[in-house]
Amino acid sequence: MKNPTDIEQAGEELAAFIAGHPRLFIITGAGVSTDSGIPDYRDANGQWKCSPPVQHADFMGNLHVRRRYWARALIGFKALGSAQVGGSHRVLAELEARGFVEMLVTQNVDRLHQRAGSKRVVDLHGRADTVSCMRCGYSMMRYAMHAEMARMNPRFAAMDAAHAPDGDADLETDFSSFRVYDCPRCRGVMKPDVVYYGDVVPKARRLEAEAALARSSAVLAVGTSLMVFSGYRFCREAHAKGLPVASLSLGVTRADPLLSHQWRAPLTPVLAHALEYLDRAS
Repeated sequence: MKNPTDIEQAGEELAAFIAGHPRLFIITGAGVSTDSGIPDYRDANGQWKCSPPVQHADFMGNLHVRRRYWARALIGFKALGSAQVGGSHRVLAELEARGFVEMLVTQNVDRLHQRAGSKRVVDLHGRADTVSCMRCGYSMMRYAMHAEMARMNPRFAAMDAAHAPDGDADLETDFSSFRVYDCPRCRGVMKPDVVYYGDVVPKARRLEAEAALARSSAVLAVGTSLMVFSGYRFCREAHAKGLPVASLSLGVTRADPLLSHQWRAPLTPVLAHALEYLDRAS
């Protein structure tokens, strides 16, 4: 297994990998969106940089957890709402346009791959820009819910804090007075359309990704430590089938023992160089 750090060398080797396996199953993670101003969760060693994300059971069963979540989101979600497509998103969309991508499965919830032009996308963990009632299914755009909560909580809406991953913020205060916006139809719990820790990926979404993997010639993980099993499982399944598994990231991954190729290097420059090499070869 190779582990080059030189960007041009990594780009050339990645281009050869892509050209040799033109039906790629690509898995992306938070590292793809850091250039867009969205913080990631883990460091180069795969350890948490911040507190772990909210657990599904805690969000559903504890009003204090929901108050804290939504108060912080009033500040932190601005990073997701204003995020612009980055270089890695553009290169991956271009690879799809050129016929190299069977499917792109993203663990991100920011929808930036779609905005970059990628069409064959499975949002494995859902999307953060919509919310739904967990009782009756009523759905609305998240910006509209935030506007209502800002009106209901002007003191919290005026606060500021450092942004954290996935629309969170590094805010700690007394949240007991925060008013949570409940479903306008049935007063049920409103939750972002995101798979939280302790929840499961919807079966139809998982089956769509597995079907794409069965049609693919190799797996390429980009910007992800693969510490979450929902993404790692595809690398494990691919390896069991004898498919090459490669990784481009800044640090270790859970799939390191399974990798046939590994490049620990900055994502966008390496992807851009790989695209240049593919241009020269065409």
